[in-house]
Amino acid sequence: MSTTVPPWAAADSYTAALRAGRGPLFLRRDDGWLLPLEVERWCARADAVDRDVLDRCEGTVLDVGCGPGRLVAELTARSRTALGIDVSEAAVDHTTRLGGSALRRSVFEPLPGEGRWGTVLLMDGNVGIGGDPRALLERVAALLAPGGLLIAETAPVDVDERVHVHITDAHAPVGAPFPWARLGTPALHRYARGWRQAGHWAAGGRCFAALRTRSASNSAEPPNRTAVISSQRPRKPSGDSPVARR
Repeated sequence: MSTTVPPWAAADSYTAALRAGRGPLFLRRDDGWLLPLEVERWCARADAVDRDVLDRCEGTVLDVGCGPGRLVAELTARSRTALGIDVSEAAVDHTTRLGGSALRRSVFEPLPGEGRWGTVLLMDGNVGIGGDPRALLERVAALLAPGGLLIAETAPVDVDERVHVHITDAHAPVGAPFPWARLGTPALHRYARGWRQAGHWAAGGRCFAALRTRSASNSAEPPNRTAVISSQRPRKPSGDSPVARR
């Protein structure tokens, strides 16, 4: 299936940073404000904060904007059924080299297992994908099983910002601007109409929020029902972990 690739995803600086495992790399607003991108952390193995998030996942896991694939690789090592999607070829290649399964696909394109995923992850600022939080949440709800779980990493400040940004390294901005959003947890909750709040927490200077779709009925299939991933061998899911344990 063809994928519409945004300019930044094919940019030499972005690809080079992922392949080298280091920055500097930034999101740059039109007013010159820079948001550093944590390339070194993304390209490393899952850390303690990541592993705590993964402990909270239920059933099959879809990592939206998986980047270099540390979370998919960690879930795979735990014998969990997981799939990463990313519009960057370099990101998908890095994920598969780590032993994870990944597709070069936008979240807004048709995906395997629609309506059957137990958990969707929006980590590392990916709650900003597309610049329209309400549209992204609506799409994620369609991917999840009834009662399914979204875990999103939010900004560590109370912000609700929708802007156009460039990817830039230490030199000039790369490619055309693209829409992005930055949301703190309060803003995410405001956009999450029709969702149930399932907890929020902070760890290692990072913030997270969990939301759950409403069950269609009391007889709905549980969220750990296996979704079909054509590119991955069947794996035995591990037990579910509670979301709000603290």
